[in-house]
Amino acid sequence: MPGPDPAAAPASDQMKARRSGRWKLLAVLLVCAAPIILSYLTYYVIKPEGRTNYGTLIDPRTRPIPAMASTTLDGRPETLQQYAGKWIMLKVGGGECLEACQKQLFAMRQWRLMQGKNMDRIERVWLVTDARPLDTMTIRNYDGMRLLRAPQDSVKAWLPVEAGGTPEQHIYLIDPLGNLMMRFPADPDVRKVYKDIAKLLKASAIG
Repeated sequence: MPGPDPAAAPASDQMKARRSGRWKLLAVLLVCAAPIILSYLTYYVIKPEGRTNYGTLIDPRTRPIPAMASTTLDGRPETLQQYAGKWIMLKVGGGECLEACQKQLFAMRQWRLMQGKNMDRIERVWLVTDARPLDTMTIRNYDGMRLLRAPQDSVKAWLPVEAGGTPEQHIYLIDPLGNLMMRFPADPDVRKVYKDIAKLLKASAIG
């Protein structure tokens, strides 16, 4: 006597099997995504008592990275989104880099070096907002920094500033998911900025 035909199984059993497979797939995806979700909640939703930040937190929903026609210094298209997966210390300003600008570049380099084994998780980016040529010695002194030319109007409309300030006065931080999430004050306390970045790197499972 022939056995039961598997094709004749009740439709309800087939639906249960499909649902079970979907739940298993969802469980795998949640396990993989958990570090990113927890990191996001830590910085944007959960605010435990006693937590202090020197930098000003920015709601990333209000400041998404805009579509900008940014290029490398030699004219090749390149965007901030291409550095996704790394923490980005961002500075903006014209190509004439005087004392305040040099001080920012030096501080960015030091903050990265001070992170020790975590330094490779950080990119330094300078959005140059005019067509002025950059000083060759400045480029050499800060080798490894990403240099992109970007439209001044787009940059200015995107970046939040302190009252009465300008984007050129601040250093900003973008997380590995591409969220603009922190602004440091003009003429910042070097040690306090370092501590903010170190805490973020220590707590984050991404980047």
